[in-house]
Amino acid sequence: MPVTRTTPVDLDSLYAPLSSTGPDTAVSVILKLRGETCDIDCLYCFEKRKESPGGARISAAQVHRLGSIFSGRPLSVELHGGEPLSAGRERVAEVLDALAAQPNVIRVSLQTNGLQIDDAWLDLFERHCPELEIGISLDGDAVGNSWRVGYDGRPTYPRVIEALELLGRRERRAGVICAVTPYVLGRASEVMEHLASFPAVTTVSLVPCFDAAVTRSTTVVGSRAPTSRALQRRAIGPTGPAWAVTPRQYTDFVLEAAHHWVTDGVFRRIKLEPVVSVIRRLKGLRTRSCHFSDLKCDHILTLYPDDRLGSCDELPWPQARLVTLGDVHAEADVARAQGGSLLLQQARSLVTKCTTCDYRDSCGAGCPAVRLRFAAAGDEDAYCDHRMRLIDGVAALLAQPALPPNTFCSRLRWRPVRPNDMHHVAAFLARWDDPAAPRPPAHLQVSAHGNINTVGLPGVHEADDLDPHHPQWHEGIEPGIRPVVAALTSHWNTITYDSCQGHAYADLPGAEPRFLSVGILPRDRVEYARTAARLCRVASRAEFSLPRACSLVLGRSELTCRTTGRVYPTLDLHLVPTAGTTPAEYFKDLAQAMHVLTETLAETASAPPSTHCACGGDL
Repeated sequence: MPVTRTTPVDLDSLYAPLSSTGPDTAVSVILKLRGETCDIDCLYCFEKRKESPGGARISAAQVHRLGSIFSGRPLSVELHGGEPLSAGRERVAEVLDALAAQPNVIRVSLQTNGLQIDDAWLDLFERHCPELEIGISLDGDAVGNSWRVGYDGRPTYPRVIEALELLGRRERRAGVICAVTPYVLGRASEVMEHLASFPAVTTVSLVPCFDAAVTRSTTVVGSRAPTSRALQRRAIGPTGPAWAVTPRQYTDFVLEAAHHWVTDGVFRRIKLEPVVSVIRRLKGLRTRSCHFSDLKCDHILTLYPDDRLGSCDELPWPQARLVTLGDVHAEADVARAQGGSLLLQQARSLVTKCTTCDYRDSCGAGCPAVRLRFAAAGDEDAYCDHRMRLIDGVAALLAQPALPPNTFCSRLRWRPVRPNDMHHVAAFLARWDDPAAPRPPAHLQVSAHGNINTVGLPGVHEADDLDPHHPQWHEGIEPGIRPVVAALTSHWNTITYDSCQGHAYADLPGAEPRFLSVGILPRDRVEYARTAARLCRVASRAEFSLPRACSLVLGRSELTCRTTGRVYPTLDLHLVPTAGTTPAEYFKDLAQAMHVLTETLAETASAPPSTHCACGGDL
């Protein structure tokens, strides 16, 4: 099967403008029922940092107008705040009825701190919106939840637990948004166990407190500051607030939580985000999370009680404000306002560099609001690094569930090969180790550029799946890659499912060169772990001996069986041009690089089997 290079994509595929999507694409609307007004005063609250006037309530009339503006496409609506239930039962019921009357509203959710949840509220939801999805804000256990306090500075945790227990007794399900702060770091298993102990919880979303840029406390209206604001002032130091975490800290926590989620079987009952979204993207599937989707800020709107209509509420205000609801007559008016927004233009420009990134298909370019914050601090690379580490870590977990958390090999990166499939993988595996298995003649054609496939043409084409016992095995492997394949199959006893010696295509205008690569298909998870560790040791030994223009890159990918649909984890070895070099320089140095690689593969073949890799990861 062929190894392909990723090519640049257009920006719209990562960040779709509202005007570019059709009537089947949903728009998400966040209804700030009471603006930033809330009955508690969490120290890290981003909504109150906007310091906008609150107290008013969104009306049913505003909801009807919103529905008519977007009557041509589905709407997903979230009741949010501040605290949305502070709008009162009568107003919430009116809003829910107004949403129910809109035929294009496909989903209604509620994000609440949980303090007001009681039987009366649950009865109201069942009468006015039986399908309402409930989200509770709870930062893990009592210690983790310490930043969520009332105006008196007292913890909200006990009352939130009562709400979750009530939801369980009423057989209602809820998602939990858990902010990752220093109070939960190093305790992911403990936090996951605690959240999973509530029967009502079916989703846990781990969100980061990337608030290092916060330098002052929230403004207080009036002469007396509540106790909570005094606590907030004390928590903000010269290097940022005490509740902030770094991207690396957040990623390590998520991967530790993911490990517990898998090994303890929590995945059978609870969806863990962003892990599930990463898995879906690794599998080539779409996700509802805008952080991993092309439906970003242009498809997320926020409505405040005073008719302010803006983009995603995670973006800074007032820059994110677009229009006043009363001035909007059609969806096109919103699209025009988005096109004229300097903030959205800046956010979209930050995504441009993602169009050539190797991780774009699995990352989806991330969150523009967060990217803006990191870019303003001159540290956007930290954001990208944590996204790549998250993807690599989840990919490693899928392939090797027994890995201890945060110990995956740092050299093995997620590098999906597409297309990457085989007619019948299980039959190929069985045939590889059975000399007596029948082997039909292969169809081998050689192109003018040295490609060996069934049609004898350059580029990506079907090739027969051969094994060392096949009489045409030797002639089915391109000459330039034969020594590497021989070292892997004879000395290492691994299965290679694909190989390419590299092709410059210098005389084919517009043709992308292909670089040397070999795909390895481990027989089982034990062999996968040992081969991964061995490849890491090869890369460690070879990196200082390779010629300047060639770099060794190790990848994790997956091979799909066309017959059964089963997906098999693979390990892929690539010699690619070193950053800053040209393909011509690469191909000039390729023969020497191939010699170094072959020698290193042979040297490591005699080493005893081990799952310890050279980069420090304990596989």
